[in-house]
Amino acid sequence: MKSVYIEAIRERDQVDSLFLVRDKTLALAKNGKPYMTLRLMDRTGEVEARVWDRVDQLDSLFAKDDFIRVRAKASVYLGKMQLVVSDLQPVAEEQVDLADFLPVSSADPQQMLQEVLGLIAAMTDGDYRRLLQAFFADADFVALFCQAPAAKSMHHVYLGGLLEHSLSVARLAGDVCRRYPAINADLLLCGALLHDIGKVAELRYRRSFDYTDEGKLIGHIVMGVEMIDERLRQLADFPPLKAMLIKHLLLAHHGQYDYGSPKRPKTLEAVVLNFIDDLDSKINGVSAHIERETAAGSDWTSYHRLYDRYFFRPPTAGRTTSAAPLSPGAESAPSAQVVTRPCATQAPASTAPAMTTEAEAKKTAAKTARPGSGPLKASLADQFAGLNLELFSDREEAHDH
Repeated sequence: MKSVYIEAIRERDQVDSLFLVRDKTLALAKNGKPYMTLRLMDRTGEVEARVWDRVDQLDSLFAKDDFIRVRAKASVYLGKMQLVVSDLQPVAEEQVDLADFLPVSSADPQQMLQEVLGLIAAMTDGDYRRLLQAFFADADFVALFCQAPAAKSMHHVYLGGLLEHSLSVARLAGDVCRRYPAINADLLLCGALLHDIGKVAELRYRRSFDYTDEGKLIGHIVMGVEMIDERLRQLADFPPLKAMLIKHLLLAHHGQYDYGSPKRPKTLEAVVLNFIDDLDSKINGVSAHIERETAAGSDWTSYHRLYDRYFFRPPTAGRTTSAAPLSPGAESAPSAQVVTRPCATQAPASTAPAMTTEAEAKKTAAKTARPGSGPLKASLADQFAGLNLELFSDREEAHDH
């Protein structure tokens, strides 16, 4: 049974606990001696670990995505927590509780799903309602939609994140439509709930969060349009114009070609979806970064490499939670109680970004000499111009938002 979580590890701690191996790399030191670098995770975050002794022997005991029991000493190296491993042992999956290792949404999935179904039932456009019902009447799809994270490392990086993000975008859509009557509310709601459906197949989330082969080669936008095409073929006499409009929402919701969007928004609803999708992802991503460091003893967070800045956390600032659900027809979003799952923590963790010192951050900024270090831009992908990001990881996350 897991005894120590990553968020509680402090320098010089003697650690003896279970972890999930997110990544595993073998390399040679300058003296020619082999060593092993591990990325270990649990539901509270990730930590790097190094194995310097008996590397060949220990390497044969486990693989990536396995569970291991680690004995190690914690130390801080270049501003990051690191475990120096003295011993490790493989652990069978039957002996662990998966909820200890993968972060889970703090909102109740059944409550969120019921709200989604209520929004669908209240739609006045029968065609868009039929399309959504075709998805949410499929038990297999619903199970994946309720379990998948919304991304690998950028935002809503926890089980149930896709459902939480999609519902939050739908709530924002309702807010905007009440203020701008020219927007087709049912079309926008349809796009809000379906814009990321391709992520149920783009991401792997059985033991760790990563991309599938199809996700790397095709991507969730195109995969989502293919899923809609498949459902439309099952619906008799679906209007071609409406089919085209909903597909355009998916194809354009990243906003710009450079951000992975096959099309730029060319309808009012597509423009709105691009902004509210980006807004929700930014709020969640920045909030998660701040929440991870509530006990850091400083009013400033560590340097966030992807946002290219530090964030100020006022001493009196409380925790930021997901947006409260809107009552039907409400003009504003009142505060509402969030039901938590027994196995979930109150602080879902996302992949921790690389940390650096103030001097290193300034040095990086001087080298890149690019705009973007000021206020948040219209799309988070503006922040990535000129950065050398890892293939299939941060770069693809940047395209997401």
